[in-house]
Amino acid sequence: MITEVIKLNKEDIKNKIYTIRGQKVMLDFHLAEIYGYTTKAFNQQIKNNIDKFDADFRFQLTIEETMQLSRSKILTSMQTKGVKGGRTYLPYAFTESGIYMLMTV
Repeated sequence: MITEVIKLNKEDIKNKIYTIRGQKVMLDFHLAEIYGYTTKAFNQQIKNNIDKFDADFRFQLTIEETMQLSRSKILTSMQTKGVKGGRTYLPYAFTESGIYMLMTV
């Protein structure tokens, strides 16, 4: 399901980049927002094209990483499993190579 495509300025995008496991990444729900998809539809597109994504293109966050991000000033609204309205799975982080690959999917 495609939602409205939003326009972001350079600062908006910069605020959606995190350093996790020593890599600069963007999270699935931010990328879904940028591309105008729901997070569920976005991740389904990835699963449908998983052969294009090398293991170093994306990784799933651990519960500890997710909880740490959810406590950050920038990401206070992130909900996780067990919280009303929360996600049923841990978020995926996409590396720079993974984000470039998204452009071809």
